[in-house]
Amino acid sequence: MAATSSSLASHLSIALRRPSPKLDSLSSQFSLFPTHSSFDNLHSNLRLSLTASKPSRSVVAMAGTGKFFVGGNWKCNGTKDSISKLVSDLNSAKLEADVDVVVAPPFVYIDQVKNSITDRIEISAQNSWVGKGGAFTGEISVEQLKDHGVKWVILGHSERRHIIGEKDEFIGKKAGYALSEGLGVIACIGELLEEREAGKTFDVCFQQLKAFADAVPSWDNIVIAYEPVWAIGTGKVATPQQAQEVHVAVRGWLKNNVSAEVASKIRIIYGGSVNGGNCAELAKQEDIDGFLVGGASLKGPEFATIVNSATEKKVAA
Repeated sequence: MAATSSSLASHLSIALRRPSPKLDSLSSQFSLFPTHSSFDNLHSNLRLSLTASKPSRSVVAMAGTGKFFVGGNWKCNGTKDSISKLVSDLNSAKLEADVDVVVAPPFVYIDQVKNSITDRIEISAQNSWVGKGGAFTGEISVEQLKDHGVKWVILGHSERRHIIGEKDEFIGKKAGYALSEGLGVIACIGELLEEREAGKTFDVCFQQLKAFADAVPSWDNIVIAYEPVWAIGTGKVATPQQAQEVHVAVRGWLKNNVSAEVASKIRIIYGGSVNGGNCAELAKQEDIDGFLVGGASLKGPEFATIVNSATEKKVAA
């Protein structure tokens, strides 16, 4: 895996390391506290390119075995009328049967969506409190979410990390509590642009994963969402190869630090300006098990296209 900065620059314009082509070496590559000294001297002018060169060597995947999963994160968007129209579009859409589909409306519209959307689609919250409810102004407890029939919660999203200021340990504790109370967790990880350019993509993702690993009682009801922060809402999308590389690394870390069974079963989905035009190529990647969709999830027909990109996974297989 060790590559000099010059050879890396010749093959990639991003500071991202490629995994070894042998799964047996995952143990040494994805240890709990990896070091990557060979990337410390990357050329100072190295900058992100949205068109990666062909890989210098093959990426070997230990593809997940879970059902394709697509989540729609509506963020702080919508009105009663616009959400009514969106739900109507989703209810009339033809969705692939072999896909888990979840939408995350703003808290104030959860009841409206829950009471009008097809049973085919489950409801997620966009956040939850770290423990039992009480004197925590502005927060929503897991118990309250369950009372409204919510099945999932998104935790660790970059907007919570980098705008609200939530730290890894706090996010991990939130996930642990939500899981202990029966909610599924969409656990978000991902690097900033400057972290990617500095060759720290894996380090950042592994640190965020470790915070979850230290706090969760089980991985049975977790979906990991890799969302490079530089691609969220920017229109910039990681190439399929870039996304696949990180998904392979995440699965390798889980294999070495949690268990091979968890690494195989867990679903690792991609988020970051996913839309109806790029989802098919992304879905073909062996270790991309679905998507967490932002802006495109506010358009019913386009979201349906993304859900149905699961057929590309079957073709690729």
